[in-house]
Amino acid sequence: MARQHGDNEPLAFPVLIADIGGTNARFAMIRDAYGDLKHFPTVSTSDYPSPAAAIEQAVLARTSLLPKSIVMAIAGPVDLPPITLTNADWTIEPDHLIETFGFRDVVVVNDFEALALALPSLDETNLFQMGGGTTRAHAPRVAIGPGTGLGVAALVSSAGRLTPIPGEGGHIALGPETDEDFALWPHYERFHGRVTGEALLSGSGLVRLYRGICAHNDAPATLETPEQVSELAEAGDEIARQAMRLFCTYLGRFAGDLALIFLAHGGVFIAGGIAPKIRRFLTDGHFRAAFEAKAPHEAIMRTIPTALVTHERPALEGLAAFARTPTRFAMSLQGRRFQPK
Repeated sequence: MARQHGDNEPLAFPVLIADIGGTNARFAMIRDAYGDLKHFPTVSTSDYPSPAAAIEQAVLARTSLLPKSIVMAIAGPVDLPPITLTNADWTIEPDHLIETFGFRDVVVVNDFEALALALPSLDETNLFQMGGGTTRAHAPRVAIGPGTGLGVAALVSSAGRLTPIPGEGGHIALGPETDEDFALWPHYERFHGRVTGEALLSGSGLVRLYRGICAHNDAPATLETPEQVSELAEAGDEIARQAMRLFCTYLGRFAGDLALIFLAHGGVFIAGGIAPKIRRFLTDGHFRAAFEAKAPHEAIMRTIPTALVTHERPALEGLAAFARTPTRFAMSLQGRRFQPK
């Protein structure tokens, strides 16, 4: 097995940056610590048998720049290799990547850990604030991302350094609160036997909401994709609009719970593949109302800002921030950073 390396020692440049999701893989390259990101086209994970094949065909075939290190964000828990993605058939094997491409460093982090790393770099050009609240410097921040799955991470500051806190918060349970919820809950399809955040707050989750509403109303469920649900909601279909409203309401509740856990006065940031596409629904008031409805702490919740991340590739920015200045971050890479033997 490749030997493990110190957490915050500099990486060898050029550095290949990779954000590997359940559906898409995004790549970029940094020539040196002061260089800009050179982006490559987004590819589908299903189009390649392995990450090595994607790197070879989607990156190295398009540039003469040969990376000496790779920093990867993975959609799933990151533990000792081999590392398997939660919602895709790829496996990450650092030994194989080192042997195939001659990397001096392989760093693997969770995809929402990478997004948390990006939060200090985002500004008003990359964010759209939803509701009130004012960001407090050095306060905890939370990132949430509904997409193929539901990613969650936090970022905390201590002694002048930043620590991203990854997790699998997307798999915590959701429960009904209103009469409407209690009527619909028996009709929601379970995810591994449970109604979790990811079961309802993801692409497939939006379809589950739609199907549950149809079942409750004895109506035929004719839509099969989240895109179809959102398009029909835009067109004014009552059931599709109810599904979209509940999606935003449940996301607001979920975000509010995490804000309370961390007292996230640094802000709660909604990212992922779905959020930018449903901006009109996220900003119509249901999300923020559900976020603030946390008795007995509504007054606290009104002071915590929430924002939609509009940056197209924020995780890559977070990985690049780490690659440029790893000493800025206090994070353990034990079992996640590898070098040749």
